[in-house]
Amino acid sequence: MANDKDFFICRCEEVTLREIEEVIDEGYHTIDDVKRITRAGMGLCQGRSCGKVIARIISQKTGKPLEEVLQTGYRFPVRTEKLKALEEEGPSDAENN
Repeated sequence: MANDKDFFICRCEEVTLREIEEVIDEGYHTIDDVKRITRAGMGLCQGRSCGKVIARIISQKTGKPLEEVLQTGYRFPVRTEKLKALEEEGPSDAENN
């Protein structure tokens, strides 16, 4: 019989509640910390499905307010740029000195 802590919080990377709670107990108290150690939030959804749940778990386990735990910003996806666009900008200031 499976324990109630063995269900997936991050389905993309198959990270369980137990794994997340263990790293929080080890002293990792930010979403980025948990992400680095467990890979939770690094799957196809990029944390859109599990990020807020992980933040709630951190908040409950540490006593920190949820607003303090939630990420304030997200990285934008990298977008390709045509080299022609860079060429049209001209030389940079560093090249002019």
